[in-house]
Amino acid sequence: MSAPNRLDQLCAAIAELNPMQQNFLDRSRKEIEPRELVDLERYIDHCLTGGVTLAELAASYELIVADTLREQLHFKRHGRYRYSRYDEVAGSVYLSPEYMQRYMHGLALTSFLWPNHAAMRRYFAAELPGEQSGRYLEVGPGHGFYFMTALRQGVFSDCHGVDISPTSVALTRALLAGGAFGNFQSWSVEERDFLAADVNGPYSMVTMGEVLEHVEDPLSFLTRAGEVCDPKGRVFITSCINSPALDHIYLFRSIDEVRDLVANAGLRVKSELVLPYTGTSLEESATAKLPVNFAMVLEHARAAQMGSQED
Repeated sequence: MSAPNRLDQLCAAIAELNPMQQNFLDRSRKEIEPRELVDLERYIDHCLTGGVTLAELAASYELIVADTLREQLHFKRHGRYRYSRYDEVAGSVYLSPEYMQRYMHGLALTSFLWPNHAAMRRYFAAELPGEQSGRYLEVGPGHGFYFMTALRQGVFSDCHGVDISPTSVALTRALLAGGAFGNFQSWSVEERDFLAADVNGPYSMVTMGEVLEHVEDPLSFLTRAGEVCDPKGRVFITSCINSPALDHIYLFRSIDEVRDLVANAGLRVKSELVLPYTGTSLEESATAKLPVNFAMVLEHARAAQMGSQED
């Protein structure tokens, strides 16, 4: 019998902490594509090289599971998220190095092990341009996987990231500079407030993955993204509906509400991926107020209208 690989060891450590995760992990691992499996193993090795133990990685994953369950119970009782202002969560989440590191490691693992998260990551990769396409900006790179995927595509002249969390900035920089996924050039990640910073646009692609539910005014973020995006460029977003988490402060209650928000920001949905709660239809998820994930490719509404007129 061959020795267990890193993922085997990690899943065993997670199951030891939370035996109820065993069957779920067994099922979800079967859905991981070969290249994704290589990336996941590389990520685990990257963390281990950086001094994070397998036990700590397992605890990071369990942090996401436990926090999500607790907030789902609160949402079910009260019909709202626990917090609604940034200052209510900033100190305990974004500005807490210990919590934020565990949070980002856990979320990185869910991007492979949770079906909806994996589907959104694949959708992002599929929507990246296939030829040289100007400059790239990411707002809130978090654990850095989307940013790394954009760099790996090799079609952007330069890639920039801004994040309000110093821990996320450090984690993304370490992921890109560590060499586990490639030797990348022409990139920068800075600790900055997207709404206040001069981000030196325009960009041909602006990405905001899992950002809008974390801010008090998502319309301002979408509007700003449109402002710094080239008129013929694209804005890529992911977010969630009825999906409580400790630092989710803006509650989207339906996909139509999100589409209206996009329109109010002067943008238009070019394509979208809507993912109901695993094992349910979108209608069932909406009726039961279960979490729904979504990803959207947006374009400027005016540019879309001009394109249709030319056709």
